[in-house]
Amino acid sequence: MREQDVERGWAGEQLVTAAQNGDREAIAAVVYGAHPHVRRFAQHLCASDTDAEDATQEALIILYRKIGTLRATTALASWMFRIVRNECLRRARRVLDHAPRTETGDVVLSAEDEVLRRLDADQLAEAITALPEVQRRVLIMRDVLGYPGRATADALGLSTAAMKSQLHRARAAVRQGLDHRR
Repeated sequence: MREQDVERGWAGEQLVTAAQNGDREAIAAVVYGAHPHVRRFAQHLCASDTDAEDATQEALIILYRKIGTLRATTALASWMFRIVRNECLRRARRVLDHAPRTETGDVVLSAEDEVLRRLDADQLAEAITALPEVQRRVLIMRDVLGYPGRATADALGLSTAAMKSQLHRARAAVRQGLDHRR
């Protein structure tokens, strides 16, 4: 691996350029460096650990096969996160597509499932509402709306590092709030 080209676990511009040009060693280094970040994102976004692992593997396969189509070397992280988000959504839709439905097409939930779904949604909304404004806005922009990190930071007048810190704090607070309510 070309360690001088790795920046905070993500591949540096020279390494991505070499990978885009077909350098197998560079491609392997980019995939290896991306794995923990992609996995962490998938675990936050997917419904289950199995889906998160599958989404991670699918995203890394796409990265391996299509790195040459990436236009800007600096867009690697946002490209990978978009792939993971789409894969998690595809897996969730597949589960819903196989769920029993009523004549109008609505998914049939048991009374217990419906109560739990509403309870979870209410608890999540409460946990997000309880966040400080900056954390709430960062969380919604990044995790709900899917904005890239730099765009989120710019929109909120934060540095990228400060935005990441606020996002981490927001996720931890929501997780803690949900655990506490359960």
